[in-house]
Amino acid sequence: MDVILIRHTSVDVAPGTCYGQSDVPLRNSFEEEAAATREALQRHAPFDAVFTSPLSRCTRLADYCGYGYAKRDRRILEINFGDWEMQRFDDISDRRLQEWYDDYLNTAATHGESFRMQYERVAAFLNELKASALRRVAVFAHGGVLLCAQIYAGEVKPEEAFNALTPYGGIIKICI
Repeated sequence: MDVILIRHTSVDVAPGTCYGQSDVPLRNSFEEEAAATREALQRHAPFDAVFTSPLSRCTRLADYCGYGYAKRDRRILEINFGDWEMQRFDDISDRRLQEWYDDYLNTAATHGESFRMQYERVAAFLNELKASALRRVAVFAHGGVLLCAQIYAGEVKPEEAFNALTPYGGIIKICI
């Protein structure tokens, strides 16, 4: 099965802000970025099914690209940063932040989740797709979800994941 993963366009959030599952606004350049993504995505269509994270930064891009009917799935939400959401990383005083920096794979944000926890939910989504009769699927999601999908497909090692972050509006293809 071919899974085409599309990262949302750039967000209007101050640099260094921890925004995981917060529903944040997109930059004023949305239409320009989205038009480029839509054009690139046409080379991958048609799709047997289209899915999107329920956060507006993904649903808005799915709508713009002509997939307003995309099925929303909470398993493809960005990582949950819990108490750290919408704080600048430099301003977070939680002692667990250093533990997370040292081992983001296994350490969860306070009242949030670890990268491994996010991976497990994305893998459950991909396992369900893999077991279906679908052959070509589009997924509008977040950078962390795209990293998890690349790990799932064996294209990226977990410890090297953040070196493979897809740019805003970027598209990747995995085979599962």
